[in-house]
Amino acid sequence: MTKRALAPLMVILAFVAGCGGTKDSQPSSSAPQQPSQQQAPTGLVVDITISGGNVTPTNGEFKAKVREPIQLRVNSDVADELHVHSVPDHTFPVKARQGQTFQFTAEVPGRVEVELHELDRTVATIQVQQ
Repeated sequence: MTKRALAPLMVILAFVAGCGGTKDSQPSSSAPQQPSQQQAPTGLVVDITISGGNVTPTNGEFKAKVREPIQLRVNSDVADELHVHSVPDHTFPVKARQGQTFQFTAEVPGRVEVELHELDRTVATIQVQQ
């Protein structure tokens, strides 16, 4: 076949290949959506509230496992910075707003302290175990 004769065939093949999907394909935004079911987060979740200079929790004690997701959910009326003293360590910028979520994992067992830099408070100590 000549190149000229192959051109329409190539266009058809490209179209057919583009229309096929796999099990991993994401549904298009026009596809009907199932009602949203909020899944419970796996791992440890620590809810933190910073309001009027008060921090809740303060010196909270929690337990988690190595490599388990740890979520810090923060509602704050001031900007600050969370320091997580773990291996590896983490720093998260807190803004003066509701609904902030920060996630990390600890790779080494031991005590992990979560501190607020500006307010100079220990929010929580997490005992990370194997």
